[in-house]
Amino acid sequence: MPLALNGAQRCDVRTAIQVALINNMPDSVLVDTESQFIDLLSAASGDIPVRISLFSLPGISRCERAQNRIASVYCGLDSLWNGRFDAVIVTGTEPRHADLRQEPYWSSLVDVLNWAQENTVSTILSCLAAHASVLHSEGIAREPLSRKQFGVFSFKRANNHRLMRGIGEVVEVPHSRWNEVPARALTSCGYTLLTESADAGADLFVKQKRKSLFVHFQGHPEYRNDTLFKEYQRDVRRFLKGVGDTYPGEPEGYFDAAAGAALRAFRAHAMTHRSEQAMTEFPASAVAGGVLNTWRSTAQDIYRNWLLYVASRGSEDRVRSAVSARGLIGMKS
Repeated sequence: MPLALNGAQRCDVRTAIQVALINNMPDSVLVDTESQFIDLLSAASGDIPVRISLFSLPGISRCERAQNRIASVYCGLDSLWNGRFDAVIVTGTEPRHADLRQEPYWSSLVDVLNWAQENTVSTILSCLAAHASVLHSEGIAREPLSRKQFGVFSFKRANNHRLMRGIGEVVEVPHSRWNEVPARALTSCGYTLLTESADAGADLFVKQKRKSLFVHFQGHPEYRNDTLFKEYQRDVRRFLKGVGDTYPGEPEGYFDAAAGAALRAFRAHAMTHRSEQAMTEFPASAVAGGVLNTWRSTAQDIYRNWLLYVASRGSEDRVRSAVSARGLIGMKS
């Protein structure tokens, strides 16, 4: 059942922007990811009516609870192929293979990408999905980073594309990844970089692919205040359980000074008392209030621009279709 945002509940369904959200994230964050994107789209849409339908790729291993969630509120891909969608958002997932083409869901993802090029006004690819898209279209392979790019990073606006209208010269975006697609490879294949950094690389880049504007985010503007914090806690717990030899680094540009000091004090204790039991002393409550959310307003503005783009192009397409249909009717008569 599609989710109606803001005015979509009251408007004619034919005038609402129809968005397919293809959520492929792991079971532990499946529902969180749904709500992150829905909340961001709701905040960005304002008076623009939007209806969201949920999908997930087959081939992703799921626990019973996640399977039940998908069976109860998600649509099958047949509804995607046979429906009318103005836009699609595709999330990433946790990779199992260095070569994404070896993933069990690869063929389904390729089908979605090929369908989106011909049937949508615009397509958003998030993180791993962005990497998969450029690998499929141009053969651009992602490259491993020397360390995890984890935290909130500053990027300079690199283009005056309409998606960047009203956006400042510096854009803050959360990132959490071990790989990147290099800016030099993207520009050589015709992609337009909208935000980039000398240190953190390309973040937001676009390319027209057939009928659809493909919008790629290597970062996660949809993240909530606590998303990176939860991931950091998970990584610390893994280390204390004996997974890996290196204590995870704090997310950069994310905590205030007091929260950072509390985390470093815990790290010193945990390094000498390495066991999962040490997590009982993790300063979660003291640190949670020290998150510096510097990205949310910009994320809303970019998504607002995206929805306006989809709405304007979608209206043009519907007018052309109506004119074409009238012409055909006249010819038949």
